[in-house]
Amino acid sequence: MLEMLKQLTLLNGPCGYEHQVTYFLKEYLEGRVDDVKVDPLGNVIARKKGNKPGPVTLLTAHIDEVGFIIKKIEENGLLRFEKLGGHDDRILPAQQVKLLGKYGEIDGLIGTMSAHFVKFDDPSKVRGHSKLYIDIGATSKSDVEELGIEIGTTVTWGTEWKLIGPSKNQMVMAKSLDDRAGCAVLLQVLEELQNESFAGELVFLFAVQEEVGLRGAKTAIQKLDVDAAIAIDTTAVSDTPEETMDQSLALGHGTGIKVMDFSLIVHKTIKNLLVDTAKTNGISYQLEIFPGIGTDGGAVSFAGGGIPTGVLSIPSRYAHSPVEMVSVKDLMDTKNLLKAFILRLDNETSFAF
Repeated sequence: MLEMLKQLTLLNGPCGYEHQVTYFLKEYLEGRVDDVKVDPLGNVIARKKGNKPGPVTLLTAHIDEVGFIIKKIEENGLLRFEKLGGHDDRILPAQQVKLLGKYGEIDGLIGTMSAHFVKFDDPSKVRGHSKLYIDIGATSKSDVEELGIEIGTTVTWGTEWKLIGPSKNQMVMAKSLDDRAGCAVLLQVLEELQNESFAGELVFLFAVQEEVGLRGAKTAIQKLDVDAAIAIDTTAVSDTPEETMDQSLALGHGTGIKVMDFSLIVHKTIKNLLVDTAKTNGISYQLEIFPGIGTDGGAVSFAGGGIPTGVLSIPSRYAHSPVEMVSVKDLMDTKNLLKAFILRLDNETSFAF
């Protein structure tokens, strides 16, 4: 699973421009599922039938990552940008980025004032993204155009995957773990189910544009008829020393079983099934209540007459930054719980309120 996660994080897919990830997933899934297609928005939808009667269960993770989009090219070659998804302006200056140009990927950085000028400035000032710029080493507008950069070119973080920490408790540090980590979990579960007997049918939805309003999932679910759903996404932990942290969710303490966020009050039956499955199988878990986040589970739950929906959250530090961090143990716990949940389903399983 780690090699797959590494491969997924090296792909670039900012909101609305998820093409690299979409086509990678479609190619990977062919031959591993009964049917796979890409819808007009770029969502990847795959179906895998079990060998016994049972419910139709949706498993979803989003494939987009937060990024930026070029909105103006200055005469001196510097680039103004807008955000794609949620960013903290405080961390933007001096970060490496990658521009997805017409002729290939171009390295750059978000410019910042030299430390030598700080004494002439207000050192506590946070400049909003509209006052910042991306520098790709060009010195004129024509230089920029020759490199294949134009208004509308998308931008991602320029960092790459690393494994850090002691071998007994390793952490993954990379861009776009939100939510390529969830995608990797789904792909690993699919791989492990290839020779397993399971009930019903699994519908995998790899959704676009989650970071700009759950748009991909909202669209795709309208054409899908399912009995229940589980979304896999990362969630922000609160185990660091900042004064706003309440120590309610920690890295390395197991997968998060969602109870509530701002997009969803989790269906009690699904939550209880997940908790019971975790206890039965000795899988570490944490109950999560966090109003500061939303997932595609919220979008899915509104479809049709309402879909009983649960969420498994992969605990994460430094979300929406160039160096997101997740625990390998939490990844494995999330994968193991999702697989165990699927294997316990049968024709008698009820998701009644």
